[in-house]
Amino acid sequence: QVQLVESGGGLVQAGGSLRLSCVASGGDFRSHTMGWFRQAPGKEQEFVVALTWGTGRTYYSDFAKGRFGISRDNEKNTVFLQMNSLKPEDTGVYSCAAARPWYNGDVVTPSGYAYWGQGTQVNVSS
Repeated sequence: QVQLVESGGGLVQAGGSLRLSCVASGGDFRSHTMGWFRQAPGKEQEFVVALTWGTGRTYYSDFAKGRFGISRDNEKNTVFLQMNSLKPEDTGVYSCAAARPWYNGDVVTPSGYAYWGQGTQVNVSS
């Protein structure tokens, strides 16, 4: 069983930056594709970015391209989401997710992930 704990959310002005962290425990971190999703109030959860195990291929949603970056530190069992040039519409709960070990399926939908963190709130003021 993999447990995920996010941190780093908070309130930031538009144009600012935040770095979210997600620490994993209970599994072989290197074997998991890691993803970030978000959910704004009154909206469905949406994919943000993913980083695969092994080759470290990245997948970005259109809104994240050029502004957000994902990275991982396998020694620290941690995945990061660096968010720059934040906009008010980026406000929401950001959740970290881990796919099952050695997973090679779809990584841009929630169904590709087996483990979820509790989420961290990001508020971007205008």
